[in-house]
Amino acid sequence: MTRCIVVLVTCPTRAVARRIASAVVTKRLAACVNVIPGIQSTFRWQGKIDRCREVLLIIKTTAPRLAALRRAVLSLHPYDVPEVIALPLVDGHPPYLTWVRRAVSRPASRP
Repeated sequence: MTRCIVVLVTCPTRAVARRIASAVVTKRLAACVNVIPGIQSTFRWQGKIDRCREVLLIIKTTAPRLAALRRAVLSLHPYDVPEVIALPLVDGHPPYLTWVRRAVSRPASRP
């Protein structure tokens, strides 16, 4: 059975986050994307500690779609080094996971 995963991506603005979310769902690279504004990130960048407000994307997809999802995010993301990290799902509500798998699978071609 295809393994479901969660991918986390931070974005600088809601507009960027919405653009990425819409693109990956439209392309069937994600079943669902939660857009969570107002997170505070603290990180080391170019030798100094930086802090900024960001928007977090929580993306539900499958492991086989990860490479294409990453390419799509990177093509739309303005950061030099965007956060794109994937986490395995240990468990979940079976009907929801079935929906995720179906939502990202390619539609059957018609003759």
